[in-house]
Amino acid sequence: MTGACGRPSAPRKGPGSFASVRYPRGVIVVSTVNVNGIRAAAKKGLVEWLAATKAEVVCLQEVRAEPGQIPAEVLELEGWHAVWAPAAAKGRAGVAVLSRRVPEQTVIGFGSEEFDNSGRYARIDLPGLTVASLYLPSGEVGTERQDEKERFMAEFIVHLAQLRADAAAEGREVLVCGDWNIAHREDDLKNWKTNQKNAGFLPEERAWLTRVLDETGYVDVVRALHPDQPGPYSWWSYRGRAFDNDAGWRIDYLMASQMLAATCIEAYVERPASHAERWSDHAPVTAVFDFGQLV
Repeated sequence: MTGACGRPSAPRKGPGSFASVRYPRGVIVVSTVNVNGIRAAAKKGLVEWLAATKAEVVCLQEVRAEPGQIPAEVLELEGWHAVWAPAAAKGRAGVAVLSRRVPEQTVIGFGSEEFDNSGRYARIDLPGLTVASLYLPSGEVGTERQDEKERFMAEFIVHLAQLRADAAAEGREVLVCGDWNIAHREDDLKNWKTNQKNAGFLPEERAWLTRVLDETGYVDVVRALHPDQPGPYSWWSYRGRAFDNDAGWRIDYLMASQMLAATCIEAYVERPASHAERWSDHAPVTAVFDFGQLV
């Protein structure tokens, strides 16, 4: 696996294609997962998952490691190119985007003086497609952490609109994947009644996510394909029997520009079969796009 880290890089050309060995030519598979610490996840099953996944692009969040601390067994996996975006505060946050094709451009941050070094956003540009990995602050009611979350959201929604507009002008589609740390609807968490005053399900947070969908032109591809069912949840607390009881939250989203979303033919959560098989408190969320319709 090759690595890259930094501000916008010069466009690069390289071998590879979106054609998967497991899917017809023109189909692209994208996954996102909060690894809850890549060093721990690598020991529990992340490496095996990366080796077996059908995904062409994988977005990681909460990496919590400097590039030099990424486990060798992750870096040595064949066929991946990576951009790592660690946080200035060591041991916190951190995102990455892994791609089987060399990106034309890599970008860390979204032009925010406060947040560009916080390890919360990185993106790659591929032919006709931009894919970004997002780790939105979790927040905590009544604390500075919630204030930080609100400042991030205020800046980020402006970026989302501009990103989509810029991409459209270039004939590109956009996919912003990651841990958004907000459950949008009552169907997006098991115990919604008892969480209405907690970060992650506050009315103002949910209203902000509605704005992302209604005002900036993105589509929640999992919900679009599963409109009327609870979940599918992507995060379960390690406390108690939350996983066994499927008392989870759906906070990991793939938000696509409208034309790209229209090509999504499958979207699902890769929920482990048992608690013992978990390598994170999140599960990968995967979407399959018939991207050949657009190129």
